[in-house]
Amino acid sequence: MTEPSSEDPQGELLATPLYGLHVALGARMVPFAGYAMPVQYPAGILAEHKWTREAAGLFDVSHMGQAVVEAPDWATAAAALETLVPADVAGLAPGRQRYTQLLNEAGGIVDDLMIARPADPASGRLMLVLNASRKHVDVATIAARLPAGVTIAPQPDRALLALQGPKAGAVLEAMAPDLAGTIFMDVRTVSLDGWIDATVSRSGYTGEDGFEISVAADVAEALARRLLDHPDVHPIGLGARDSLRLEAGLCLYGHEIDETTSPVEAGLVWSIQKRRRDEGGFPGIDRFRREMAEGPARVRVGILPEGRAPAREGTEIRARDGRPVGVVTSGGFAPTLNAPVAMGYVEPALAAPGTELDLVVRGKPLPARVAALPFVLTRFKRRSL
Repeated sequence: MTEPSSEDPQGELLATPLYGLHVALGARMVPFAGYAMPVQYPAGILAEHKWTREAAGLFDVSHMGQAVVEAPDWATAAAALETLVPADVAGLAPGRQRYTQLLNEAGGIVDDLMIARPADPASGRLMLVLNASRKHVDVATIAARLPAGVTIAPQPDRALLALQGPKAGAVLEAMAPDLAGTIFMDVRTVSLDGWIDATVSRSGYTGEDGFEISVAADVAEALARRLLDHPDVHPIGLGARDSLRLEAGLCLYGHEIDETTSPVEAGLVWSIQKRRRDEGGFPGIDRFRREMAEGPARVRVGILPEGRAPAREGTEIRARDGRPVGVVTSGGFAPTLNAPVAMGYVEPALAAPGTELDLVVRGKPLPARVAALPFVLTRFKRRSL
């Protein structure tokens, strides 16, 4: 759940617009990516995890970066981004969002990010959501590669809230009826309760249906309090956010992905559409094509340890013959499964679900087996009712 800090050059933690609310709600605050963030509230991580799976959890994700790429027209904006990411940006429909990766020339992942296109088809804007620990690196990297006439501007005056869980739709659609027909990865600009202007994407990081809500920083606390007034909404901290994303098999930057890992190794090929695979034109295309043709040296897998002992990040993975074959990148307890789970990288020959491995915990090999991801089926809203 930890990210390397990149935000506190003076050694001081930054605060999101919801800092005061977190403290008032009794949150335990911890350093995270240079910010003071709530790891849990008095109910505790386990209760917060279960509440999100059963009702609706409200997360403060304002530490993440928001930025706008602006060009004279849509085609120019899309073409500029496609020189940096492998996603089919040009094929992104108005009012839709797409997950992708910012790549370096060696094909490693500088960051993973969301790219959203406004509903106005004439707009030359693209909205980006970036990881907190990488946002300054991302903006500098993108700015250095954009052609004349195309700009990127960070949006530090914006806050970002996430409402996640099976009851999130009913809660937010009552505040903005225009969201009722949206499906996973739709993006809309709406007025919540008729007075809070927001850009809302139907997406999230928990495996549940839900929304990410971008608003002006000065109305973020009012929105959070309004949502928390609903009996189905509870505040959720970073601890449950991490266990939820782990159950959903989602990558965390600095753990499953970094500048050495490739989209092929990380199992993210699904996010590279056919036109881009065929045409290339993004950083690291030679590595991508080589790994697609010959196979990568390692692949990300899910792992189910036997027993109750969790395997934390850095745990050595061994084949049953005792040979080191990889390392755990994330591990913890999965409340939905009532069992420990982990993700890590292993040799491709050992990646099939059911493959028996050992995890070296406190010097002792503990039996485990490879499992298909996600550990818990996702419930994104794929179809409009």
